[in-house]
Amino acid sequence: MRPIRTQISLADGRALYYYDERPGADRTARDQRDLPRTVTRSEIRWDPVHEEWVVIASHRQDRTFLPPPDECPLDPSRDGRHTEIPAADYDVVVFENRFPSLSSAVAELTGSTDHPLFTRRPGIGRAEVVCFTSDHAAAFASLPPERAETVIEAWADRTAALGARPEVAQVFCFENRGEEIGVTLSHPHGQIYAYPFVPPRLQRALDAARRHRDRTGECLHCALLAAERAAADRIVAETEHWTVLVPYAARWPYQAHVYPRRHVPDLPALTEPEKADLARVYLDLLGRFEALFDTPTPYIAGWIQAPAHTDRDIAHLHAEVFSIRRAAGKLKYLAGSESGVAVWINDVTPEQAASHLRTAG
Repeated sequence: MRPIRTQISLADGRALYYYDERPGADRTARDQRDLPRTVTRSEIRWDPVHEEWVVIASHRQDRTFLPPPDECPLDPSRDGRHTEIPAADYDVVVFENRFPSLSSAVAELTGSTDHPLFTRRPGIGRAEVVCFTSDHAAAFASLPPERAETVIEAWADRTAALGARPEVAQVFCFENRGEEIGVTLSHPHGQIYAYPFVPPRLQRALDAARRHRDRTGECLHCALLAAERAAADRIVAETEHWTVLVPYAARWPYQAHVYPRRHVPDLPALTEPEKADLARVYLDLLGRFEALFDTPTPYIAGWIQAPAHTDRDIAHLHAEVFSIRRAAGKLKYLAGSESGVAVWINDVTPEQAASHLRTAG
């Protein structure tokens, strides 16, 4: 059953959406805080050397940073303490970030840049927070399948809504997990960014997919998926609708991709059986990551979807999950080669990583 969505407005005008798994939840509570209306100074600047946009969001320096558990802004509002979520409990919640990198409420740019090589625009877009559960001590991997499916439905719903905006070019749903990654709030949550441009890494992938289709007439990702399934040594898990694999040229020590068997552009295009199956296979994969080490595994998980308005025929939906931990007590740092010239050096072979993940399950 699809969750029941209820929209309210927070004290500063930001939108919040409840996604309830069952009818009857009381969503009449209102935000009691005295908050000024959120206006950001985000802008995007063009890098002519690398031909890509860079987001400048200096107002984020003041965002909440690792508060104690009893001051978490993502917990429900209880016992007289008011948080970002006015209700006393919730299943899944999505709301506009109070400290967004991109926003529809962007202050007018001041100053001038007359040189043709200095191009900038307001950082128009959207940055939303997705709270997976009201349980502060939980993790995505510990959610029941029904809750994981609710999160997937929320991702799909927000992807469709944000992607319909004319100023949005790409919607990216992702989760940063662990302080080693740079997480500033420990409550289990993710984010959704709606960019006014297609991110450069995704654009390069689309260009490669287009060239492959022009040469062969087939989808590059469908061809890769078929080749990986035939090789079998990097397959982690398979279900009726999904395949989990470590890519042949993995960059990170532990990296896995989650592919639908069917060629679809984005999360809203999935069928109900595919979403239900995804909830279980995704939980299984995150559980394998959790079992790799004696302490919680830091990871980044992101959904690569088709752009909102272009190249939707050549894009193939998939998730990328990776960890910066290469061994117990050791992190993979982006040092000179990676950070300086973007040439990746992986300390773990993809075949070893796949074997470890299979064993972890």
